[in-house]
Amino acid sequence: MLNRKSNFRNIAIIAHVDHGKTTLVDAMLQQSGTYRENQEITERVMDSMDLERERGITISAKNTAVIYNEVKINIVDTPGHADFGGEVERSLNLVDGVLLLVDASEGPLPQTRFVVKKALEKKLPVILVINKIDRKDARIDEVLNEVYDLFIDLDADDDQIGFPILYTNAKTGEAHLQPDDDSTTLKHLFDTILSEIPGPVASDDHIPQFLVTNLDYDLYVGQVAIGRLNNGSLEMNTRYSLCTETGIVHGIKFSACYTFQGLEKLKVDSLEAGDIIAVAGVENVKIGDTISSDEEPKPLARIVVDEPTVSMIFYVNNGPFAGKEGKYLTSRHLLDRLQKETLSNVSLQINRLERGDAFEVWGRGELQMAILIETMRREGFEFMVSKPRVITKEVDGKLVEPMERVFFDIPEDNVGVITEKLSKRKGKMTQMQNHGHGRATMEFSIPSRGLIGFRSQFLTDTKGAGIMNKLFDGYAPWFGPIPQRQNGTLIADRTGRVTPYACVAMVDRGEMIVGVGTNVYCGMIIGERNRRQDIDVNITREKKLTNMRSATSDATVTLRPPRNLSLDQTLEFISEDELVEVTPTSIRLRKMELDANRRISARKSEEA
Repeated sequence: MLNRKSNFRNIAIIAHVDHGKTTLVDAMLQQSGTYRENQEITERVMDSMDLERERGITISAKNTAVIYNEVKINIVDTPGHADFGGEVERSLNLVDGVLLLVDASEGPLPQTRFVVKKALEKKLPVILVINKIDRKDARIDEVLNEVYDLFIDLDADDDQIGFPILYTNAKTGEAHLQPDDDSTTLKHLFDTILSEIPGPVASDDHIPQFLVTNLDYDLYVGQVAIGRLNNGSLEMNTRYSLCTETGIVHGIKFSACYTFQGLEKLKVDSLEAGDIIAVAGVENVKIGDTISSDEEPKPLARIVVDEPTVSMIFYVNNGPFAGKEGKYLTSRHLLDRLQKETLSNVSLQINRLERGDAFEVWGRGELQMAILIETMRREGFEFMVSKPRVITKEVDGKLVEPMERVFFDIPEDNVGVITEKLSKRKGKMTQMQNHGHGRATMEFSIPSRGLIGFRSQFLTDTKGAGIMNKLFDGYAPWFGPIPQRQNGTLIADRTGRVTPYACVAMVDRGEMIVGVGTNVYCGMIIGERNRRQDIDVNITREKKLTNMRSATSDATVTLRPPRNLSLDQTLEFISEDELVEVTPTSIRLRKMELDANRRISARKSEEA
């Protein structure tokens, strides 16, 4: 018989980027006695990936556990970006309730909406935590009303809207029942979790059912399957079955069983129902598989995530500088790495193309793709990628494309220019508010295509003072052609090294994106032109010295520094006929066709 187990609580912390959820987990770990007195403590300990620390965001969902009043609280730290929605949906399969963390000044933002919607769909109880109450610009009452509005807008039922409310300062480790009470610890938070979040419904005597929701890799024990043991118990030296998408594999045994405590996996001989656990020794396990009884296997429903909306093509690098900077270069290396990524990332799909040196990758957004590319280049891979494209489909014989709801918080002086540029990209304003203090908020509905390449323009137009967030908003009929980059490019017409003399001649032709001394090759993009058409230039030309010209006669010429593009910016910058070449040490832009004469012929044939 299934009943609620009182010795476990499984919760997820959901919030918008940078609202402090990972900092709150740090405080919970410290106050629950997870750390020894003399142990060195790392800030934002749950953000274990280098990219997470650099960007200040959570990319992959991770879990930890604390013990409070003899109850084990499993905590899952989830990403805030909709691009990592696959991680969010996976995480919510593990838990029985959520902590909704909201900034006391910014309130619930668009990415909060995405994750809250997923939690409410699963009927999970919510505890509202208003964080950063020490901010000078905190507006606690208004933020609380905004959260109520959000729940009503998402069709929450009466029970879900009647959530308990806590007020916290995660940095100092305080939780309050009222903003001005004298609490100095997180005791109120722990007590509320125990009283408001139900224990898992499970039975140790039931047939084992363990749904795999995450995968890890250990150098000693190999692949590790992580998830929640929904029912039954698992033990070492016992045979079980693996229920996959295609069939059932009998007779599997574990090489290790783990439970989580603090930041560590503890090796144990048996695991009980309701806990979040990990097992090793199961070959070819995938996310969504169920480990069950060997005699009477009963698989659980597989994890279903939203469809991917963006595709990119990954090519083997075939440029003139190929093989000089990377360790992993071949199509086999590239395919193996991409397939490995799909094992732990359910929202990615790999499609093979007719040509053997290219693979199409489907995902949830540009940010997710950029994170994958950056991770691979740091691992030593060298490859090329195309411009992101949206994934269209046919519904009732009509072509439809993905849509986005975009939310802006910008200086009121920029309203006109942002509205104008979005209207050209088929954007339609659905809401606008001017709060009277120099800033305006706007909401647009726009095809996903219209946002590719827009973020860098947006930051330029708002001089870095604008905030932009987007949310997937279903599909709509194809909107027709959308203009992308308006300007052409400056293209190197030969291989060599960029010289100061040649750069002087480029000052009135456009803006350079490579610096003096950079090695370039024929067909490589070296700058953005100030006109629509591309132009091939000799950027390696040196000054001819005679008895009338000295080497230092123009040393006083001041060159404008090049515009250094980040990886994210290069993906937005390129056009359909261009590629980004990625290596461990360099990011280069190039034309798909390096030969200028062939590019001209191809353009003429298209116009004809």
